[in-house]
Amino acid sequence: MIYDASLDELLQKVWDGKRISRTEALRLYHLPLEELGALADRRKQLAKANDFNGRGNEIVSYIVDRNVNYTNVCNVYCKFCAFYRTEKDDDSYVISLDELDKKIEETIALGGSQMLMQGGHHPKLTKQWYLDLLAHVKNKFPNFNIHGFSPSEFIHFREVFNEPLEKIIGDFKAAGLGSIPGGGGEILVDRVRQRISPLKAMSDDWLEVMDVAHKLGLYSSATMMFGHVETIEDRIEHLERLRAQQDKSLARKTENPNAGHFTAFICWTFQAEHTKLKAPTVGAHEYLRTQALGRIYLDNFTNVQSSWVTQGLEIGQIALKFGANDLGSIMIEENVVSQAGTTFRMTVADMQRLIKDIGYEPHQRDNWYRLLN
Repeated sequence: MIYDASLDELLQKVWDGKRISRTEALRLYHLPLEELGALADRRKQLAKANDFNGRGNEIVSYIVDRNVNYTNVCNVYCKFCAFYRTEKDDDSYVISLDELDKKIEETIALGGSQMLMQGGHHPKLTKQWYLDLLAHVKNKFPNFNIHGFSPSEFIHFREVFNEPLEKIIGDFKAAGLGSIPGGGGEILVDRVRQRISPLKAMSDDWLEVMDVAHKLGLYSSATMMFGHVETIEDRIEHLERLRAQQDKSLARKTENPNAGHFTAFICWTFQAEHTKLKAPTVGAHEYLRTQALGRIYLDNFTNVQSSWVTQGLEIGQIALKFGANDLGSIMIEENVVSQAGTTFRMTVADMQRLIKDIGYEPHQRDNWYRLLN
């Protein structure tokens, strides 16, 4: 084997916690999986070293929440989605407040602290309908966080309500919105988005929503759904755009400490069953490789969340050695990924066992990664 001094230098650069370039990321991607995983684990240790009074590397967190889809009516017809319906479909719905209350009460009874609320792009729901829903939940359950509405939904709202994003997001926050999920990120490369979801928000739109939300003091997560029609270079471009936005949001906090930023990065693989997108899916090996690369590249993200929902409990656990420090949610309810054929489930006991079995302490957290126990 020929000694490669430049690779040695790159590995040391990663080990030391320094920022890498796109070209360097592509080189790292082709490392043996175990070696890439070890580098990602090192970067996780550096990122978490100062958390929880210096105990960040002993702890793996999780959250108890519920996915609530307030409607399955959607007019963007994404090829990778098996969840959406048209208004004419017999099984289309819009949630009632009574049904929503029951879901929240069940979640709180199970120790839950929030709901992740997203829906289809319904063409007829009014802004007041959303504001009334948010106000209803906040008034009835004041300590329960509403982690709601992905960027693509806000772009839809901008078109339907004919108002600027600042106005819409500000009004939603005032009504009770607590944070924003990173859904709809897919791959932040427009060539890819045009192929898989041409009627959905494009890359700049998605990032603009996050930038405005952060300006207004809301925190959000960042996601990537991969393993369909994108290239490895596309995945790295996606990571670059997330890192650049996080740099911008964190810099803003020097002038406005109340500004928000991305709390975590979550990636998962395309689930093909019952969808219209014809693309070769990828398995656990590729998932672990991509998550590890994400941890290394996103040097300004403290948290990386494992995706056991798409990968299964065992791979979700292994992902904690490939850069993840959080096992995500027990998913009291999940409707979108399960419609595409993935139906893994987990209890709090399962979550705690998986974490303990590989030597970490399990702790429940809230949306802002504050420990609740």
